[in-house]
Amino acid sequence: MRRIFALIAGLLIMSVTSFSQIKLGLLVYNGGGDWYANPTSLKNLAAFCNSQLRTKLAAQEAQVQVGSGDIFNYPFIHATGHGRIVFSDAEARNLRLYLESGGFLHIDDNYGMDAYVRTEMKKVFPELEFVELPFTHPIYHQTFRFDKGLPKVHEHDGAPPKGYGLLYKGRLVCFYTFSCDLGDGWEDEEVHNNPPEVRTKALQMGANIIEYVFNNNL
Repeated sequence: MRRIFALIAGLLIMSVTSFSQIKLGLLVYNGGGDWYANPTSLKNLAAFCNSQLRTKLAAQEAQVQVGSGDIFNYPFIHATGHGRIVFSDAEARNLRLYLESGGFLHIDDNYGMDAYVRTEMKKVFPELEFVELPFTHPIYHQTFRFDKGLPKVHEHDGAPPKGYGLLYKGRLVCFYTFSCDLGDGWEDEEVHNNPPEVRTKALQMGANIIEYVFNNNL
């Protein structure tokens, strides 16, 4: 419980201009999916936020097991991959406690995660359903405005990008970006050869998520 209270206290005193050398968390999960799919994305997102939002995020992310108590040390956790993700009952309880206690989970489907994400997050919050966030939601209107919702980074099935949320007691605790490949847009340019304008939009949306978490979701 001490870790939980420490997280809450930390979140209450943080702001986008004051937090220093906080690491973004990368969720390590079981099931065979490639949680490590975008090795340069969080590094680049941190650098972009430091440049554009005057944050002081650490350059290196922290890799955090979903069932570990260490998760409570990180107010923002990012999960990605292309395939199967599985939570044990103990891991689901740990993740729920983390999110109830003030933590935030961003899930970015790198293509192929959707069915598993929905099944496994039901273990975490059986009583909740993912809802599509309206384009008026504050997460789209931080420093950067996205009046039409998420930017599209990669085409797969031709579907429009969707931003879904889990709302616990009125608070957005999980933001799920689908058919978007947001994290691919954060990667080093030579990884996917995305045009500069696509990478910029992806990083701007990522910065909005970070800003929302630290300034508007406490």
